[in-house]
Amino acid sequence: MAATQKVTVTIPTDSVAAIRALVSDGRADSVSGFVQHAVRVALDDVTGWGTTLAHALDETGGAMTPEERHWADQILGITESNPGTAA
Repeated sequence: MAATQKVTVTIPTDSVAAIRALVSDGRADSVSGFVQHAVRVALDDVTGWGTTLAHALDETGGAMTPEERHWADQILGITESNPGTAA
């Protein structure tokens, strides 16, 4: 079995209730087990997307050039004074 470490996390009350209901219904072994599984799935998801993105970038010539980024910002209406938001 893999080494474990106890940590404290804060999650919404309704999420805790939903997990406990799954345990009560026998659809999850324990709250701790459910959370451990959720963390593994999330880590696999992030890793998978990273791999997918890296592959897509390799297939399309790599990361955006400054010129491509400028063009995309213009198309999306993003200004330097208001990054991340359409103008």
